[in-house]
Order: sequence, then C-alpha cells, then structure tokens
Amino acid sequence: MSAPTRAIVLCMFADFTATDRWTKKQVHCVYQAMIVAIATRHADAVDIKFLVDGRRVWVALPHPAWVEYKKRTGKVITDPLAQEIAGHYLKTALETGEGGGREMYSLTVEETLTHLEAAVAEMQAQPA
Repeated sequence: MSAPTRAIVLCMFADFTATDRWTKKQVHCVYQAMIVAIATRHADAVDIKFLVDGRRVWVALPHPAWVEYKKRTGKVITDPLAQEIAGHYLKTALETGEGGGREMYSLTVEETLTHLEAAVAEMQAQPA
C-alpha cells in the first residue's frame, strides 16, 4: 500500500490587490468564474473571470497551452492552476499598464506558460 498523496494548493490569485500603473490606485481583484469557451468567439480557450474593483475582466487561456504543457512536462494544468495563471497575468497587466482597462485579455500559449512558471515560482517561494 502506498503512502497517501497530498497536494497543497495556495490560492495567491483568488483574492488580491494590485496597484494600477497609470492611476497609482490600489485595485481589488477577486476570482469569480471559469468557463470553457469553445468557438464562441473563434478562440478555443478557458475564460477566467475576475472582478477588478467590481468591473468584470476576463483572461482567456488558450486550450493548446494545456497540450503544450503536458508535452513539455508530463503534468497537467488543473483548474486551480489555471486560476493562478490568469490571476498572475492580470496582476502583472495592471501593474505594468498593459491593456488599459480592457474587459478581455487573450494570452498566447507562450504567455500562458510564462505566467504558469512565474505563478508556480511565487507559490513555491511562500513560507510553509
């Protein structure tokens, strides 16, 4: 009999604040929903919805990122990890001034994997 498997999931980007680069205002971001979007806007993606100071903001992660990550690492992108990727991207976009208040951000496969690596690194750096 094998030892039980345990996973620790830190939700760093479920409820967070960021400082908007242009206004210098602290904004409160809260994860709200995840929807698998297939061809609704001609982009197969997982759409992750946040409220940014009450305003709806979507981050679209492309389905091919799941395939590429599995090919590169043998691991899967779970729903909680997808949420962390999207939250990390959103915080970065707000703090660097990218997008200027858009309602929808669509990432490429490479952008998705870059933010995955950054989010995982931040989670691993957290004290136990």
